[in-house]
Amino acid sequence: MKQLLILTGPQGSGNHLWSKIFALHPQVSGWRALLDTYWVGHDQEPFADCWRDPGLLHTYNWKNADWHVTSISVPYMDNGTATVPDFKGFVREAQSLGIKVKFAILGRDRNIVEMQQQRVREGITLSQALAQYAPFATPVFLSYELLHLYGTKYLETVAKQLEFPISINDPRLAAILSEDTNTKYFSPVKHHATDDLAKHASRKHT
Repeated sequence: MKQLLILTGPQGSGNHLWSKIFALHPQVSGWRALLDTYWVGHDQEPFADCWRDPGLLHTYNWKNADWHVTSISVPYMDNGTATVPDFKGFVREAQSLGIKVKFAILGRDRNIVEMQQQRVREGITLSQALAQYAPFATPVFLSYELLHLYGTKYLETVAKQLEFPISINDPRLAAILSEDTNTKYFSPVKHHATDDLAKHASRKHT
């Protein structure tokens, strides 16, 4: 059975990063344009027209692979308009074609997501995304922080959970993971009250 993995997360949670990772595998039909260009708008994502009109899934070329990936954020920008994806309609149409649909919900530090949304979109839409994901039955959650902390070991776990191929040995993966964009939101804290407690607790007692 052919499979379609829907990568979805709040705006700013890493859709483009994860799309690049899944597009690396030669047997996966994914967003390959991202492998040659740092950033591409969601209006150019391979399934973009199908998200506007799920009925177009019937005309999509499913024969080129057994594994397919689509990336969509909540909301996503459709010709300059913030739009909530029609998940029910999209999944219903895909399943009518005999496609097995899986969801992977992307996660990132809540504070960073909100700062990102405010900076880029001038408004926080996190609650809108969380409301959309609440009814999802059995998604797999993908963590931006765990990805950068554990790298390929984490991707091995993700591949097993999703039962979906990921090229963990592709030499391009190192370049994709080389930049942790969380760092631009951080500033070092020179001292905090809990530091003294931690130092006290770690002392040898005589």
